[in-house]
Amino acid sequence: MVKQYIAACFILGLSFSTTSAFAVADASESSKIQWQVEKTWNIPAKPLDLVHSLDGKKVFILTDQQQVLVYTAGGELLGKVAVKKGVSAIDIAPRGEKLYLLNENDNSFTDLSVDYVVKINTAGSPFLGKADAAVTIAVFTDFE
Repeated sequence: MVKQYIAACFILGLSFSTTSAFAVADASESSKIQWQVEKTWNIPAKPLDLVHSLDGKKVFILTDQQQVLVYTAGGELLGKVAVKKGVSAIDIAPRGEKLYLLNENDNSFTDLSVDYVVKINTAGSPFLGKADAAVTIAVFTDFE
């Protein structure tokens, strides 16, 4: 039993050797927690607060540079939201459609609506109007 435990700890340690930010495992047999690093990505500024959308698709990170960085769950930066100096805490609506900011400098609460711009490839699709129009409206009528 002890040999199996030591072998498991060794294998577990090897699998995490390339990750720089994770907790140190307790070597005692009384530990009832198993953990595994899923992903790690670098953030360009010091993080102050973090929220994760309930659907698991977006991560919002407040930084000390007065920005909220919006990432996909896989670590792709979707965009940045500039915030006022003094914003110390953030929260979001369940799907990330609203961003809530608490500012400790002026004792304020701000509610921001957040929309996500998505490019749709319309090459080869039938259209009306100018081919180089600034806006394209896509209508999907074949859904059942």
